[in-house]
Amino acid sequence: MKILKWTLLISVILGLLFVFVLEPYMKEQTKTHSPEVTRTYQKNEFNISVNYSSPSKKEREIFGNLVPYGMVWRTGANEPTTFATETNIRIAEKSLPAGTYSLWTIPGEDTWSVIFNKNIPDWGVTVLSGGKETSRRPEDDVLTVEVPKEELRNTIEKFTIDFEDNGELFMFFAWDRTKVKIPINK
Repeated sequence: MKILKWTLLISVILGLLFVFVLEPYMKEQTKTHSPEVTRTYQKNEFNISVNYSSPSKKEREIFGNLVPYGMVWRTGANEPTTFATETNIRIAEKSLPAGTYSLWTIPGEDTWSVIFNKNIPDWGVTVLSGGKETSRRPEDDVLTVEVPKEELRNTIEKFTIDFEDNGELFMFFAWDRTKVKIPINK
């Protein structure tokens, strides 16, 4: 009985150390390599923000290698990217209610699937998979759209999400020599 008590006590202490010390430390350390960025768009009745962590290319082959084609990606580093809108909007002609969502993508060679999910997990990937599997719950997907991929002439060193308004509003992802634009309207 004493062995069981000690085993249980040690397990609880180790669990608490992980939750309150190791996990926050890991999150802080990863942000030194992939800093957190927030982009907002507040114009024409839109109030949208995106929060993500921005990894660097560092001479790596990104899409098709570091970020495999056909696999769900948390779209950035560290925690999942979040997308918030204060009003109901349309993404590629599909309705998205006001709210905050986790943003996931499935990169492809020609098109990308962009997924808005109502669940926002803590980390975005499972620790046991070594970061290869996401913690996204597909049953919580609110909206999925497919958009074309553009090939860029110049290399973008840091993963970037921002807004582009040239008479029509787009949110875009750009990294390496890839750009993906997602149309947004009312």
